This record gives sequence, structure tokens and C-alpha cells, in this order.
Amino acid sequence: MPDPSAGPAALRLVGVSLVREGRRLLDGVDWAVGPRERWVVLGRNGSGKSSLLRIASLYLHPSEGTVEVLGERLGRTDVRRLRTRIGVASAGTADMLRGDLVALDVVMTAKHGALEPWWHRYDDADRARARACLGQLGVGELAERRFATLSSGERQRVLLARTLMPEPGLLLLDEPTAGLDLAGREDLVAGLAELAADPGTPPTVLVTHHVEEIPEGFTHLLLLSEGRVAAAGPLDAVLDAERLSDCFGLSLGLEHRHGRWWAWSTR
Repeated sequence: MPDPSAGPAALRLVGVSLVREGRRLLDGVDWAVGPRERWVVLGRNGSGKSSLLRIASLYLHPSEGTVEVLGERLGRTDVRRLRTRIGVASAGTADMLRGDLVALDVVMTAKHGALEPWWHRYDDADRARARACLGQLGVGELAERRFATLSSGERQRVLLARTLMPEPGLLLLDEPTAGLDLAGREDLVAGLAELAADPGTPPTVLVTHHVEEIPEGFTHLLLLSEGRVAAAGPLDAVLDAERLSDCFGLSLGLEHRHGRWWAWSTR
């Protein structure tokens, strides 16, 4: 949990549960993301990871509990305004974007949470900001390339740059490596490590299924199992073979080398 001396939590969930059609997708989740923290949310399919992120991004209300984002409580604030302060990247974002938009426009339109550049007016300062975001993710040279012509790894880096455009106070990344081949995955994990190392990057939450996709520089881990928090805290203290095996219901070995984690079945 965040160090109280470091400032207020960017995200705080207290007793959060989510019930759909009589099934508890989340059950009594207590969790906080502090300043400068980079969290990984890990768990098997159906553990509640995506539901948790939808609540954190203010697109879903919990059935029980309280949610505070950037100091404001869900239910007592204008979520449309507050969402503009949260950078969100998911597979669905790419599907909503027109393929013939150039990368610069893909990033720049995030200023207003838009999908088309003609929905709002932009100036030279906006274009310069979008170029800077692309440069921060190492894809500045792609600014004038059409989104559809980019490789899968390049597209994901552009989408990450898009999350930075509105200068958010919180980043939420929902399985950004999903669907990437090995080269694309490794390229993106390297980009996420660079982002984590940048002190200007806001508190970040990364959802994944695989320990191999945890980038170097991420600091904390939340393990979810059947909608409940199985463990949470500093990554090096929480992630071990026993907890991972319990979380995934499989006997697993775990190793940490060269700044990355690796897991395998020991059956």
C-alpha cells in the first residue's frame, strides 16, 4: 500500500464488490495505488482483472464499496471530466480508431478523449505535445504514418503515447501485449520499462496474465483470485512460486533474472 508520507493515493478502493447476474466478479477488494508506484495486476482468466480496471477507469460502478480516483469519489463527482485525467489503453481502443489516421492524430485526439481530429480544434502546441508523447515512447518517426500500416508493436506504442497526451494523473493499461507476437511483445515490454523509469510518468497499473510480461521497473503487485485479493504489496516481496501457484491453481516454478520474471509448470 502507498507510503502516506509520499502524498495521497491516485487510486483507492475500499470494500469494492461487483455482482452481475448473481455472481460476484469482485468481492471486498481493498487496494490503493500511491504516487510514483507502478502496479501489476495478475491473475487467471475470470479473476476479475478487467472488471477492476473498468471500475478504476470510472466506466463501471461497483455494487458495494467506495472508489476514489485522484482525490475524487465516484458518485460525488463528474466522471466525464475526471475521465480526462486518466490515461487508458486497451485492445478496444485500437478497434475504435480509423486505420487511415496518422499516428500524430491518434495521439493528439486523446486531448479531448476523441476518435477523430475534426471533432475538435487543435493548434501547434497540441501537435507539438503529441509529437513529444510519440518521442517519449520511441516512435517519434512514425508521426505521419497511417495507423493501419504500423506493426502490432508500433501500434501499441502509439496507443501508449496516446494515454500520455492529456497529461493524466493515472495510467491504466489493460493487457497491452495481448495479440502481439514475440518480437512485438518484447518491444512493448521494453517500452513499458522505459515509461516506468521516467519520473514524470504518473502512477501506473498494468493488467496481464503472464509474469513474463512484467516490465523492469514496476514496483508493486496485486494478485487476484476469484474476484478477491490474494496478495498485494511490493513486487519483490509478494511474487513467489507458492503464491503464484495458489493464484493460478497449478504447481509453478518461478525465477527472476536479467530484471524479468519467468514461470513454468513443475507438474
